[in-house]
Amino acid sequence: MKARAGAHGQWESYLKDVPTIHDLYDSDDEQPSNSPKTNLFHLRHSSRSCYWQLRRSRPLIIVVLAIVAIFYYTTRYHRRLFPPTHAPSLRYKNVQWRLFAYSQYVTDSHYLCNSVMVFEALSRLGSKADRILMYPEEWDTDIANITDRDSQLLQKARNYYGAKLLPVQVKKFKRDPSETVEGDNLTWDTSATKFLTFNQTQYLRIIHLDSDVTVQQHMDDLFLLPSARVAMMRAYWNLPSVKSLTSMFILLEPSSAEADRLMAAAESKTRQHNEFDMEILNYLYGDSAMVIPHRNYGLVSGEFRSEDHYRYLGNSYEKWNPKKALREASLVHFSDWPIPKPWVMWPRNLLKERMPLCDINPGTKDEAGCENRDIWLELYNDFRRRRADICALLSVPAPEWPPRRKMNSSASGNG
Repeated sequence: MKARAGAHGQWESYLKDVPTIHDLYDSDDEQPSNSPKTNLFHLRHSSRSCYWQLRRSRPLIIVVLAIVAIFYYTTRYHRRLFPPTHAPSLRYKNVQWRLFAYSQYVTDSHYLCNSVMVFEALSRLGSKADRILMYPEEWDTDIANITDRDSQLLQKARNYYGAKLLPVQVKKFKRDPSETVEGDNLTWDTSATKFLTFNQTQYLRIIHLDSDVTVQQHMDDLFLLPSARVAMMRAYWNLPSVKSLTSMFILLEPSSAEADRLMAAAESKTRQHNEFDMEILNYLYGDSAMVIPHRNYGLVSGEFRSEDHYRYLGNSYEKWNPKKALREASLVHFSDWPIPKPWVMWPRNLLKERMPLCDINPGTKDEAGCENRDIWLELYNDFRRRRADICALLSVPAPEWPPRRKMNSSASGNG
């Protein structure tokens, strides 16, 4: 009993120190009545007040919930129709970007400027990977005078856009001495230099880009794809009759053994005279390469001149939308033969023949629906503006069109 009484006394002492409802009010006038009826009245009044407040607020709550629901489903529907362009599934912050690189190789002044433009775009677009530029070993970075544009551009690539300069011995495809070589064939002859990218084993993965492109988005997410010796895009414009890979860009895992294998194929006596880098890549990797979808990654400028877009779209139910196609492409590759590359001016007659037509009343004062033409023209004009701004180079004069037929010696001799 004594223990119980002592505990009871401690409890009463504790309750004295606990604040009561009366302690929450400053004056006696503010204190609520201690009458049970008064307290019950206040409780009922408070409950009714909360009920009527909720009831009055019900329309507002319904409106807010409706807005939230509409926003959620609209956003979800929009994401389904227009998914983020190759949004990465992994977060980048823990990636060691020094293990990845974009590469370019150059063999003449025109392509050097193109490569600097590629690196400028990658820098501007926020790519985190390294950049490497392979250039002829006989070149140097010492600027001899104000007209030494090659050395100036090499320094600009290094100093402004973070490119690592790698002097290399240019690799050429062997030709029959009796063959005459001109035009694009001269460029293709040195395209075996591209295979030296496989020798850059200080990197885990490299994306080699063609330089006659406009880079619209970087492709850093491709570095995080599952392992594959080579990953390339289909040449979609040849589908479905020809299923070949295109070297517009190559995602590769460097390997000295693969570099030797490629160079052996380039120097093989069994190589046909019209087989160059793309043919060799298809021969060696056509059945084993990881295939990267062309949509969201690679688009050729000639698509805007085409009347049938089934090959690009990959289906017959989707409507061609030139603005959407341009917006979703990481690269636009200039390919409009016989129209020359964008650093060469257009022959006026050729442009008139090959320029994209408007959809409605083409060639008349009432023509309309000219989105394809407008986008196509702007792609070329944008390239030329950037070339002048970045490289301080003007366009190459337009070639003669139509070209004159060259008369061989036997024809002239029989004159």
